[in-house]
Amino acid sequence: MASFSVYASITFLSLCAMICGVSGLGANWGTQASHPLPPETVVNLLRDNGFQKAKLFDADYGTLRALGKSGIEVMVGIPNDMLASLASSMKTAEKWVSQNVSQHIRKNNVNIRYVAVGNEPFLETYNGSFLRTTFPALRNVQAALIKAGLSNQVKVTVPLNADVYESASGVPSGGDFRADIHDLMLAIVKFLSDNGGPFTVNIYPFISLYIDSNFPVEYAFFDGNSSPINDGGATYYNMFDANHDTLVRALQKNGYGNLPIIIGEIGWPTDGDRNANNEYARRFNQGFMSHISGGKGTPMRPGPIDAYLFSLIDEDAKSVDPGNFERHWGIFTYDGRPKYQLNLGTTNSGSLVPARSVHYLQKKWCVMKPSARLDDPQVAPSVSYACGLADCTSLGYGTSCGNLDARGNISYAFNSYYQKNNQLDTACKFPNLSMITKADPSVGSCIFQITMEPYYGGAERRIGSLRLVVGLFLFVLIIL
Repeated sequence: MASFSVYASITFLSLCAMICGVSGLGANWGTQASHPLPPETVVNLLRDNGFQKAKLFDADYGTLRALGKSGIEVMVGIPNDMLASLASSMKTAEKWVSQNVSQHIRKNNVNIRYVAVGNEPFLETYNGSFLRTTFPALRNVQAALIKAGLSNQVKVTVPLNADVYESASGVPSGGDFRADIHDLMLAIVKFLSDNGGPFTVNIYPFISLYIDSNFPVEYAFFDGNSSPINDGGATYYNMFDANHDTLVRALQKNGYGNLPIIIGEIGWPTDGDRNANNEYARRFNQGFMSHISGGKGTPMRPGPIDAYLFSLIDEDAKSVDPGNFERHWGIFTYDGRPKYQLNLGTTNSGSLVPARSVHYLQKKWCVMKPSARLDDPQVAPSVSYACGLADCTSLGYGTSCGNLDARGNISYAFNSYYQKNNQLDTACKFPNLSMITKADPSVGSCIFQITMEPYYGGAERRIGSLRLVVGLFLFVLIIL
């Protein structure tokens, strides 16, 4: 018993050292996947891994219902394409709050704490599309929460990309809001402050590395191996602290130095780019957890950091406009398997716990026939079609499947399409090119996936599957 007591004490202390300095660990739960895990499975995954908070990008009924009675704090999301209707109609805002907040709190016992109005609406790449609707939508949603009697429990916020602030001097002390949206940002910040809402920001060192080949790689991580930046006595050893404190300085400069800050998204992808791999992702996420675990905070904002890791699970249906890495942010694979060793400080094992009761289709794959020729004129359009409707983001330079030969690349594309279409025989009918095999074609780090049994959580997903089947027949007609 004495040995067990010592072991238990050590285990508790190690767990506390990791999480006591964190204001509850959160995860982003995205659902842009062709074969999503059932919501109940994901809720169990969250709980098994000690996540206390979940950030959603919409208000899907099945997702919120599954979170009922889980004790998990929820940030429910409003997509950008809904901002205009919410901004223009108070009745629309009241209806949205009634259906997506009030009902779930009162009937399903969902612990909703925040409403995220939009998602990075002021990204420069949006060319101002949401500049006129975000703040009015924010005001109307807040008014609807007040009318529903929920404004003390549920706070509004706007998850913003870190590009809403900048520093003319290149160091945090020069921080201020972007010139073209400065007045709008001050209006939003004042509104959040007046109504007890936090400033939510998404910080991505990976993106800086992705867009700038001269970005110092070590500065993206938390190992202290980079050359530090001195800013008037404050020393910055990593980009996160410097970026975070640029925001703090911007808030201070404009009279809101005490506004709470939430890190809405932070993480590292594992595929789709030469800097997106398991080792870098493990190094970054473990470094971040260790960095915030003691509650030290940053030079300009000491104390616990409220953060949501991005993200929980890979999403193979996300847009790849920002880059192929967009489908690979999860700390878990599409089916809830841990990608790498990561100690969140929330499990007794010190490791991630996989999803339970996951059901797969048969162990069979669609590959290129050995007899098929690489110079067959149908190869290029077939691969293009397969990749256009499935997911080939693991192919290419520096990716997990970057070492495949030409036949391997073609087989990967065929199989991705075959699995996305639930292993339908018609999905492996590329003319004189493909065949179904029960021999696993995976090579090294390149995994040819077997998809899960489809989860039909709603009519929209069933219609999506029907569209894919129709697409199969259209493809056959096109290439014949």
